This record gives sequence, C-alpha cells and structure tokens, in this order.
Amino acid sequence: MTHPAAPPLTLSGVYFDGRTSRDRAATLEVSGDTLVLRAEGGLEARWPTGQVSIDPPIPGIRRVLKFQGGARFETADDAGVSALEARLGRNRGLGRVRRLEARWGTALGAVALMILFAWGFVAFGLPALARTAAKATPRSVLATFDRETVELLEGQDYVGPSRLSAARQAQLQRVFRRVTSRVGGGYPYRLLLRDGDAPDAPFALGANAFALPGGTVVMTDQLVRLSRDDRELAGVLAHEAGHVTHRHTLAGVYQGLGLSLLTVAVTGDLISAGTFAAAVPAALLRNGYSRVAETESDDLAGRHLLREYGTTKPLRDLLARLETEDRGADENDVQEGSRVEDLLQTHPGTAQRIRHLREMEEQAKAR
Repeated sequence: MTHPAAPPLTLSGVYFDGRTSRDRAATLEVSGDTLVLRAEGGLEARWPTGQVSIDPPIPGIRRVLKFQGGARFETADDAGVSALEARLGRNRGLGRVRRLEARWGTALGAVALMILFAWGFVAFGLPALARTAAKATPRSVLATFDRETVELLEGQDYVGPSRLSAARQAQLQRVFRRVTSRVGGGYPYRLLLRDGDAPDAPFALGANAFALPGGTVVMTDQLVRLSRDDRELAGVLAHEAGHVTHRHTLAGVYQGLGLSLLTVAVTGDLISAGTFAAAVPAALLRNGYSRVAETESDDLAGRHLLREYGTTKPLRDLLARLETEDRGADENDVQEGSRVEDLLQTHPGTAQRIRHLREMEEQAKAR
C-alpha cells in the first residue's frame, strides 16, 4: 500500500527486457501506485506497484527490481530502493536486519555470541553428540573398529608379541575372564597381551592398558611386571571393562576425530568404519578420557574389587606406581595437587582417583 501524499521518487539505472541480454540506460519513476520506466531508444512501460518484486539487498551488488515477463531494473541507488521498500511495505524484516548490521555494537555482540556458541558446541555439544552416537553405534561396527585397530597396532609395530611365559599368559586370561564375567556387560571380550616397548614402535607404550570399543583389551607386559599381584591387574581390567560398557572409548574417538565419524553411528557404514579405524590408535593413546569417564570406570572397578577382595587398595597402589614410575611406591607416595590445578585439569589426576577409590572403600565399610 502506497502513501497517497508521498512525492514522486526517481531511480536511475539499467533496464533488461527479459528477452535479450542487452541493457539500456533507464529511469524508474514511482508516482502514486504506478511505476513508469523510461529507457533509451524511447521505450516506456508502466506497471502497478503491486506487480513489482524487490530482491533483498546484497552488499556491493546493485539492487534489482523485477517485473512480470522477466523484465528487470537494476540500480546502484540503494537509498532510493530502500525508500521505495518503505513506501510499499516490502522486506521490512530484512530492513531491520540491515539496521542492526550497520551498528558496530550490535555486530560485535553478534560476533561474540557466535564465538560463545562455537565454544559451547565444542565444550558441551560435541561431547554430548559423541556420547549419543557411541551408544547408538551397532555392535557390528564396534567389531570392525577392533579388528582394524588391532591390525594397525600390530602392522605398524605399536606393539610386539608378548614376552611373558605361556603359563603367565594363561593365568592372566583366567583373571580377565573372571573380571569380564562379572562386570563386562555381555560384550565379546578378548585380552591381548603385548610388548609395549617393541623395538620398531613409533613410540613406547610402556606400562599401559587400553580398551577398544568392541571389547578388546590390550595390556602390556610392562604393566604386568609393574604389578605386585593379580588383584591389582584385576582392578585395571575391570576399569577397562568400564570403558567398554559405558562406550567411553568410542565416544572419545568420535569426539577427537570430529563430526564426520558420527555418520558411522547413523549409517552403520562398515566401509567408513574401516576407513576411520586407521585413526583410532592415535586417538586412543593420546587423548585420554574425561573426568566423568574415568570416574565411571573407577566406580565399576572399585565395586568389583570391594566385592571380590573387600578393598580398593590394589588399584590405588598400582595407580601410584604408574604415576611415580617407582616400583616401590604405594598410594601414599602420590601428592595431591592444588584445588586450582584440579579445576583446570580436563582429566582426573592420579591423586583424585586414589582419593575417590579410598572414599568408596570407607563408605562401603561404614554401611
């Protein structure tokens, strides 16, 4: 609807008739409810204002008015077209957006909001998506991850054959079966005992244990030798089973490698799973677990040790030896960090984990 008292408005620009690519210098006069176009060569045309459409503004691009039959008028007079939009009541929402964009404070505020949104997505959104995707991933895909990862670990000499005696390996397999039968959650577990200081390895794993998504647990000879008895190793194996049952490993891989891997969970694409599995070892060995993941797995391991042995001390002492790299150390040799240091850590410190396991035992004894 036009304003009856509005003065005539004239725009200068070029006209295309919609049939050829030829442009003609032209003027477009708005008078009342009529648009009058006059182009070079004596061309004159008229349209009711209700028949014109006005494209949204794009910075640096001429404004475009379109008419029936494909004809169009283009002009660099942005202010004039904006005045016409105001008369006709067109693009009101876009006009408000343009006014907001023109204010530095608003623009900076929008940038700050975008940065805050991006940080929130990385800090909270992506982990939540990764956890959801990990829970939804079919077990057939988990088996593919395990198979491809083990082939890569062994093919690239991350690990070597175990140097433990056959009798010792058999004993550890029995410990593992006992642990997983109690806390394993029905996954197809297998224990791989491997040398963590293989001669041609890209880097030494040393005393270590880690779980793959489908239930394969790798434990190094060096960790076995660091332990004093099989109760300590049972605590470690129960902890790794916790990572499997809570799908921490898979969520960590998804989060570490980005959103592209989430498509595997949705599609169950075994080819993609095999392809992405190539990146799993590095993600497993370098990223570590979050505070929540480690605490959940420690809870499961602690409950198992309390049920089997009445104490969580075996795992506490082995954690202390892993932390200090001192074969004579026990839980009392690990120093607590400051509260500030604890708050800044994304992963729980060894002292925190030991304290948590000790509190579990104290609470169990108090019942």
